[in-house]
This record gives sequence, C-alpha cells and structure tokens, in this order.
Amino acid sequence: MITVTEATASAGALKRLSDEGVSIWLDDLSRRRIESGDLAGLVATGNVVGVTTNPSIFQAAIGSGEGYEEQLADLAVRGVTVDEAVRMMTTADVRAAADILRPVYDATGGRDGRVSIEVDPRLAHDTAATVAEARQLAWLVDRPNVMIKIPATKAGLPAITEVIGTGISVNVTLIFSLERYREVMDAYIAGLEKAQAAGLDLSAIHSVASFFVSRVDSEIDKQLTLLGTDEALALKGRAALANARLAYEAYEQVFAGPRWQALGGARANRQRPLWASTGVKDPAYKDTLYVDELVAPGTVNTMPEATLNAVADHGDVQGDTVTGGYAQARADLAAVERLGISYDEVVRQLEDEGVAKFEVAWQDLLDAVTKSLNSKGVDAE
Repeated sequence: MITVTEATASAGALKRLSDEGVSIWLDDLSRRRIESGDLAGLVATGNVVGVTTNPSIFQAAIGSGEGYEEQLADLAVRGVTVDEAVRMMTTADVRAAADILRPVYDATGGRDGRVSIEVDPRLAHDTAATVAEARQLAWLVDRPNVMIKIPATKAGLPAITEVIGTGISVNVTLIFSLERYREVMDAYIAGLEKAQAAGLDLSAIHSVASFFVSRVDSEIDKQLTLLGTDEALALKGRAALANARLAYEAYEQVFAGPRWQALGGARANRQRPLWASTGVKDPAYKDTLYVDELVAPGTVNTMPEATLNAVADHGDVQGDTVTGGYAQARADLAAVERLGISYDEVVRQLEDEGVAKFEVAWQDLLDAVTKSLNSKGVDAE
C-alpha cells in the first residue's frame, strides 16, 4: 500500500493530472485499506477523489479473510445465506469508504467523492433484476455519494435509464465499443429525461461511463503478433488509445447536441468518460501509458494501486493528449481492420469475457465466504 508520506513526496505528477481536469479514482478497496487509514491518507495527500470496486476486487479482499474475521463470525452466528453475507461485507466497505470521501463529495458538489459498487454480475443479462439490485444496493449503502455500477450489456441499457430515472447515480461499466458507448450516453440522457418528468432535481444525479482500455490492446496485439508482418507489429499498442480517444470525441459530440441542451439548462450533469482497465498488461509498454496518453478535461481515470504508484513516481503529464488525436485514431483503427482484424468481433468478445470474468470472480467470492461460514459451524446456502 502507498503510505501517506510516499504520497505526499510524489504528488507532483498526480497534481498535474488533477490540474488538467482528470479526476483520479482508486480502483481498489478492502477492509484493511479502510481501517489502516491508507484510503484516508490517499484522499488527504494523494489527489485521490474517488474509489471504484468490482467483483474481482472484492474477491481478492474478502477472499483473503483479512479484516473480515469479526464480521464473518457475527454473520455465521446469525445463520445468514452466503449471498447476504457477501452483500453485508461489501456494502459495509463501500459505506465506510463513502464516509471517508464525503468531504470531497461535498466540496465538489457531488462530482467526485464517489464510491462505486457493482450489481451482481450474474444479473448482467436481466434488466428487471438489475434495476431491483441497483435499488437495493443504493438502499443498503445509504450514502449520497455511492454510485451503482451497471454493465453496458444490451439488457443493461434499459436498466441504466430506469435507475437514473429514479435519481440514483450510476457508473456504467464494461464498455468496449464506440457504438455501445453512444448507446450508453443515450440511455443516460433518456434516464435524465425520465427523472425530469418525475420532477427530480437533475443536478443531484451523476454518472460516469467506464470505457475499458488495456484489454483492447491485449486482444488486438495478440492478433497483430500472430500476423507478424512489419505493418502489423508497428500497430501494436495503438488500438486501445485510438478507441478511447474516439470515445472522447463521441462524448464531446453528444454533450454538445440539441437533445442535451434542454437538460443542461435544467442543471443536469454530463456523464463523464471514465478510463478503466488502465493497468498496463504488456511489460514492453510504459506502465503509465494509459494515463499519460489519455489526459483530457472532464474525465476520470481509475487506477489500480500499482498504476497510481507509477504515475506518482514517473508519470509524464504534458497536457491534453486526447482531443488533437482523432484523425490519427481513426487511421490506426482503420489500419487494424485492413489487416483482417475485426473491430466488431474484438469488442463483442471483450464484453462477453468481461461479464464472464466478473461472474467467475463473484462465484469464487461466494465459495470463499461459504467456506468461512461453514468453518464456524454454519451451513451457508
């Protein structure tokens, strides 16, 4: 973990990133991080203004058992089901983190200071169940700065509209394609229109759209390597940045359009792009690549701890690295397509794999908690 002293000493690059209009969120949470004061320290001195979680993060945190022993014992005595136990532990962590970040939330008018928690990934293809789960999570956490994460599946799109329409802030996750991203923005705007018709205060509703970055390079680079030509190899490490930059172009277009104008006049908030999956997977690339090269105003970059450390230590923040690159981004993706690599097939595969990975992580978490409850003499179901 980053210590407060380390964060203070190396906050230069992180501060420059913040000054460029990028909100820095930490893509990690655990009971130990909360109780040790580490999270509070990062918020106080490390420019961290939000937290994101996902099933894999909770599987790593709770699966270890560290810091959860007392609560697990209490849950075992009560004889709760494993699903209830997991929700009690995850929402407790998110509630505690939300309390730590509440001053940031208040200072930024709700823009930052956010903590995200995801709906059960097994519900990714069930609209009604996703909506019900989102409402339940918002009720369980019971903090104004919580964001409910809903995956950008086809079934997730109407769920986003419905949940936003009830006034609950949403973090839309697992976005890989430009087409789906536009559908996500449309779903958000439809939700705001629904909230407006219901007489809700639009200024209190916030959303981010989590556009995944590194996984695009992982898949396309693999196919480029198999081709092995000079032209193919020269394109490695370029598709993910191109995809993200064109997503920002789409964001600029949608939130300058006529449909948005009426909502903006009613004090609605733009749905900010959030760069997710920003940890570099290929050791041949600079470990701050997906931060240094995705600097643009009005964005969020959620970083795993290793990436946050790397940026603090040697990040190269040189101003906006997105808005001037749209033509090159289109050229890079077109060059990949000309080599026979289908963009549509890649992003569809990545969405399917993303949902599946979170389902596996959630099941692993359920299995670990079941084992813990059973070890305390309770038959968890």
